[in-house]
Amino acid sequence: MSPRYDFASDNTAPAAPEAMAALNAANAGFAASYGADATVARAADLIRGMLDADAEVRFVTSGTAANAICLAALARPFEGVLAHRDSHVATDETGAPGFFGHGLAIQGLEGASGRIDPQALTAALARAESAHAQPPAALSLTNATEYGTVYSTDALAELIGPVRARGYGVHLDGARLANAAAAGFDLKTIAGLGVDLLVIGGTKAGMTPAEAIVIFRKDLVPRFDARLKQSGQLPSKSRFYAAPFVGMLESGAFTVRAAHANAMARRLAELMPLPLRHPVEANAVFVEMDEATLKRLQASGWFVYRFIDGSVRFMCSWATTIEAIETLIEALVAAAQPRR
Repeated sequence: MSPRYDFASDNTAPAAPEAMAALNAANAGFAASYGADATVARAADLIRGMLDADAEVRFVTSGTAANAICLAALARPFEGVLAHRDSHVATDETGAPGFFGHGLAIQGLEGASGRIDPQALTAALARAESAHAQPPAALSLTNATEYGTVYSTDALAELIGPVRARGYGVHLDGARLANAAAAGFDLKTIAGLGVDLLVIGGTKAGMTPAEAIVIFRKDLVPRFDARLKQSGQLPSKSRFYAAPFVGMLESGAFTVRAAHANAMARRLAELMPLPLRHPVEANAVFVEMDEATLKRLQASGWFVYRFIDGSVRFMCSWATTIEAIETLIEALVAAAQPRR
């Protein structure tokens, strides 16, 4: 039996045709290296246009590295970064922020379904500083969140406002920013919210491995490329990391493909025979599932796993089909009601 990875992650999907076509186009002839080529310039212009912002843009190979490099730019080794306790930077990056930041700490905050509770943030900001603890210097937010929920502009402003008032930095992890945009989040509001550094996820949006770092704060630009180089994130053939963004943004596929993924998640939720754990707002569906049912589902060939909060995650992508959803539902029903 061949394993099915359709819903294991949006990372398991193939690259979208628009991304592959742009890669092939960028492969013609010789080009300058280390970000000095026309493809990088075009991709950066498209991102600035999408965000309606005057910002510097860099293209890297890894979302984990992008997040960690950004946080290292915002907090010193003896400082901390406030983030949701289940955010990717807190749970899934093997200490990379602390490694790149030479000791900076991620300080987890509570909040339902991946969104930081404003009261939890207020309490963290109000703590008295001590020489024996790392004081916060930055806030890291994620949109869409690890649980597939989407912050509104107002909700982000409520969190960012008190952080900016203290002069702290703000990082936005947009690994699934395309899905947030497709769910109604206005990307043109990001710069005005006071975000210093934004990571735009390309990989999960249907590209080959490619992420973009957007630098809104001009004082962070000097020597940022040296930081990238030291971190192994200044690729020489930079056009191949920028090209997928050209293909997806010029065609509109960045949000169109994400809208399809979101719609597939809603359809999966409608048909789901098991209780939902979190609201379905982007491209993820989290359900309550006992261990026996999960093992039977996995034994039937579907690769899915239990998430941080104990629920089981099903992730839709640009390549998810109705047929795959219907086949999965049949397998779920059979797994939940085994024959006696």
